[in-house]
Amino acid sequence: MASTLTSDVLQDDIAMSLARVIAVANSRAHELGVDAVESLITITQRPFDSGLVWRINYGPKDYLGRRGGDLIIEIEPGDVTIKRVMWGQ
Repeated sequence: MASTLTSDVLQDDIAMSLARVIAVANSRAHELGVDAVESLITITQRPFDSGLVWRINYGPKDYLGRRGGDLIIEIEPGDVTIKRVMWGQ
């Protein structure tokens, strides 16, 4: 069932920040050959320089018995710039 975003959701700074961050991360993941729909995606915050970055991790959905290969993209939420792109070992 489709629903529209209410004004209180659109005014939620964290929700809007995450929406922008995940859109940029998904675009970069696609450029690197990673299908976001087929990935198990986790999102965390971590300290970076003098602020925080969102860390978007794209891993396989069937991760049991597998090691490495995750794509990790760190994005600064203020200007939505990619700070680091890493591949898991």
